[in-house]
Amino acid sequence: MSTSSIIIAPSILSADFGRLQQEVDSVEQHADWLQVDVMDGHFVPNLSFGAPVLRCIKTSLLIDVHLMVSNPEARIQEFIDAGAQHITFHAEAVPQRSDQERLVSIIRQHKCTAGIAINPETHHDAIQTMDVDLVLCMTVHPGKGGQKFIESVLPKIASIRSQHPHMMIQVDGGIDAKTAAVCREAGANNLVSGSSIFSAADRAAAIRSLRGL
Repeated sequence: MSTSSIIIAPSILSADFGRLQQEVDSVEQHADWLQVDVMDGHFVPNLSFGAPVLRCIKTSLLIDVHLMVSNPEARIQEFIDAGAQHITFHAEAVPQRSDQERLVSIIRQHKCTAGIAINPETHHDAIQTMDVDLVLCMTVHPGKGGQKFIESVLPKIASIRSQHPHMMIQVDGGIDAKTAAVCREAGANNLVSGSSIFSAADRAAAIRSLRGL
């Protein structure tokens, strides 16, 4: 896959919250999207920030909200109002095809793109509709940053790419220069990275390495 077609989405979960706007500014000219991970303490054990934090961020990057929550429908409007341009919810939280299709429709009615995520152990058949703008394959168990990349997800990425050659496939979890390379090879074209970007002194170089440059 061409490195020029790879989308890089820094996850602000790994940013310094005491200087969040400066952290966003440090990746503004080098990344493509900005990912906001939302955790409810139920679907995943940890809690993260809500829409008020998103409202405080100023960026020209596309704002990608990843809802790791038990009831995503109840949270969609608040994040759209706060500036979300893409929203992904989990197939595990919304297992029925009709409900998945309804949430995708709701998100798109607000002029956002819509995605469905699956956890490392979830087969991609859990995504009952492929009428989505993005499929997110988690490469760690969701809920905490800085985890080790799970290599067994790679065949799933490759299978989705084979069946849906034009789908945007995002990966999230343990993504650094080394794991980004194998994800790109498997067919991923949207890479979320937190720790490897925000722990780097040179954010531009870290992002280039994820692209394979």
